[in-house]
Amino acid sequence: MIVASAPGRCGIIGNPSDMYGGSVISISTCERATCRLELSDRLILSAEDESQAPRTQEDLALRGDKLDIARATLTYFQIDPATARFTVSQSTEIAMQSGMAGSTALIVSLVGALDRFFGWKMHPWAIAETARKIEYRVMKVLCGLQDQHMAVFGGLNFMDFARKERLEQRDDEPLATVEPLHRYCPDVPLLAAHTGIKHHSGTVHKSPRERWLAGEKLVVETFETLGALARLGKRALLDRDWAKLGALMNENHRLVANLGGSGPANDHLIETARKAGAWGAKLAGAGGGGTILVLTDKPDDIGRRLLDAGADRLFFPQPRAGLTVLEE
Repeated sequence: MIVASAPGRCGIIGNPSDMYGGSVISISTCERATCRLELSDRLILSAEDESQAPRTQEDLALRGDKLDIARATLTYFQIDPATARFTVSQSTEIAMQSGMAGSTALIVSLVGALDRFFGWKMHPWAIAETARKIEYRVMKVLCGLQDQHMAVFGGLNFMDFARKERLEQRDDEPLATVEPLHRYCPDVPLLAAHTGIKHHSGTVHKSPRERWLAGEKLVVETFETLGALARLGKRALLDRDWAKLGALMNENHRLVANLGGSGPANDHLIETARKAGAWGAKLAGAGGGGTILVLTDKPDDIGRRLLDAGADRLFFPQPRAGLTVLEE
């Protein structure tokens, strides 16, 4: 049996400039998505309480359920259900549609398992880029590039996506720059809180993307500024200047909210955390629900206040291993 797993992620600063050729700093979650792949006499797909035994390519058509990730991945690799002889079982600890890239972690873990099974020997950047192509080209999800790279590399990273703003992933594009920072700062004081509202990141990103493509000055300049905030945030992070990093996170959120990229539930929890003394608070990913990220040295107190204010779950992001693939 092949067992592959990958973490979720929380964007500390710079997001969502990863969709616009910008830079971000992101940290992995302790929660992971897992894929188990083992030989069987026919192709079987399962995810929690759903299962399917596809027989034809038509059986891999997307249906909007939990098996779509497996269907899309097999479709991308042109794997014929009639000749495939393995079972794919997927599960996750990451809250889905929470803004922590849970779907991406599931895709990355499956790509990693297939890579080992077929002996493709893909390098980490290739796995990340492939996972995004599956989301963007097959599943039609409008997404940036930090999710896939964090699921593959894990940890705490400064990432730069220069010249990848068109999201086409052409072969003549540069690969992303992934700079690990966890060796120098292994214990960032972060707390994440889920609003309890699910969202679809493709829907959240659509309007700002259309405005950016149209060349709207405010939108173009905002995403340039967000990337610059991440570059400043790298210095604050390495200097462990939490007040400075928190101020940059607050500015990040102000800019995103100004474009309509937040939501009442997000803003309520963010304001609650700031009033309770947090250095900074912002979206952990896409808005319209999802999860907020808080920089604080008072996680117990602020965590209780966030739960009282309506958060339904707390998380504690930490640098964790990226994609791991084992054979049992």
